[in-house]
Amino acid sequence: MRKSADSEEGGTGTSDETTEMESSDTGEDGEPRYHQANPDPVPDDERKSKQPDQPNKADRSKLNQDARAAVAASLHGRVKLIVHRPGFDAENEREYERLSSELMPIVHEIARKTLPLLEQEPTAEFARHHAYGSKFMADSVVYRDYNHFAKKRPPTESPSLSVALRVDESASMAAFGRLEAAKRAVIAVYEFCRMCDIPVMIYGDTADVSRLEQMSVYAYAGLQRVDDADRFRLMNIRARSNNRDGMALRIMADRLAASPQKTKLLISLSDGQPKAMEDYTGRLAVQDMKQTISEYERKGVTILAAAIGQDKEVISNIYGNERYLDITDLQALPGKLVGLIAKYL
Repeated sequence: MRKSADSEEGGTGTSDETTEMESSDTGEDGEPRYHQANPDPVPDDERKSKQPDQPNKADRSKLNQDARAAVAASLHGRVKLIVHRPGFDAENEREYERLSSELMPIVHEIARKTLPLLEQEPTAEFARHHAYGSKFMADSVVYRDYNHFAKKRPPTESPSLSVALRVDESASMAAFGRLEAAKRAVIAVYEFCRMCDIPVMIYGDTADVSRLEQMSVYAYAGLQRVDDADRFRLMNIRARSNNRDGMALRIMADRLAASPQKTKLLISLSDGQPKAMEDYTGRLAVQDMKQTISEYERKGVTILAAAIGQDKEVISNIYGNERYLDITDLQALPGKLVGLIAKYL
């Protein structure tokens, strides 16, 4: 078993299960099923990259520290976690070009209709304490400085929206074309947000890769740092092992809650209910996810689910009908997600 470069920063939790496990869908008896994994022979962090500005060890350490701080007080606090920052290679670039070629006309059309609305977007905010303006503020008279008026602030230069897209990278994503549909969706969301100057974060996650890496998070694109090469990193999304959804949502929602934008939207793209070792499934997992959703919605984060698998009833029960998007037609997934984001502008 190979130790990851970041594993010395892992949590203190332990696992006695085998190190090469992978979950699929629920079995006939209703319990999670596990299968032998087909691990990627080349770790994501070591894939050869042509991008000269690769994140250094300090950057990766900061990603790991922030993620562990987000889950420290939760039931995931002792889960051994590693946040990866994947590289990219020529094959990733070719795959991006192939998938994006058919998507970009759709994305451009939605952006074309959206951008004029953003440019003319009025603001409801008033700047107080002016000597003249369009609104008289009676409560300012007490200051006796004659600045009793408020003026409407000009429209913001960019929309006050930040978006995060979480991608379930569990083993069952390999079935029925879900993995390619997920890649098409993240390309569409990423490119639309870049066109509209919307900060966007795209993370993938899986669980139970090994005893030293019980939770793996893949930081493909971040809110603060804009890197044109991120579009190629997205092509590293793949079907891996189990899924610990509540932990992934908490890590991403915590970063989103700290963003300065007024509207914070987190979309979880998943094909199944949460299942991770040792006992993160069933009622425990559902309760954890509901608690996480409720906690971060109080902090201003809107959390939605896009379900593309067979566990749609379970996902709907977890997120609630008002936060649930049933994607039966995988071909329509990119357009639906981009359209959904546009509604929040």
